[in-house]
Amino acid sequence: MISDEIQRITAQLPEGVRLVAVSKFHPAEAIREACGAGQRVFGESHAQELQRKHEELADIEGLEWHFIGHLQTNKVKYIAPYVSLIHAADSPRLLTEINKQAERCGRTIPCLLQLHVAQEETKFGFTPEEAQAYLDSGEWQALGHVRLAGVMAMASNTDDEHRIREDFRRARRFFEQAQTYFPSPAEGDKAGGFTELSMGMSDDWHIAIDEGSTLIRIGTQIFGERQY
Repeated sequence: MISDEIQRITAQLPEGVRLVAVSKFHPAEAIREACGAGQRVFGESHAQELQRKHEELADIEGLEWHFIGHLQTNKVKYIAPYVSLIHAADSPRLLTEINKQAERCGRTIPCLLQLHVAQEETKFGFTPEEAQAYLDSGEWQALGHVRLAGVMAMASNTDDEHRIREDFRRARRFFEQAQTYFPSPAEGDKAGGFTELSMGMSDDWHIAIDEGSTLIRIGTQIFGERQY
């Protein structure tokens, strides 16, 4: 059952690590069941699907909707009013659009810089060198309605644990270096600071936690195979 799997996973999480239950392609009823087990953070990757679920589940208090997929600039407007965290800010152009739409909504939207550390060309994101150059440029400081909150990365799609671990370590090294650009959050302030490292999915989340992840993204292990 969904609730059993949620409880099994969360019981294994060390302090400071949160579960993002990846609910894309699963119905609102499945999310309700997960909520019954205390889960409140859900990951979606299609703007229209997220909008529909946001409306269907508006009666549940405390939901956090995280956008975890590749986000097209023309879709930002659909999620800007309520999204809690955008994991895959993969270009300066996208960040500029998020800022524009967030300003229209009177919000500041937390975003993670997506790093491309995997040994595959198909994945999106900044290389660590590109992300470093972006931070050095200072362009991000003009985005008054975006808060850079950390880093997201995916490891190579491989069974080679050494390769996976090295990918995660590369992301963590960048994350730790990038923290020097941002003030530390005030004590007790959970909404500030460059503090989130989103790494780890169903097949590699234990390794990701070893390497410093603060957000793990798990879908199939919780909800089973996609339903639509």
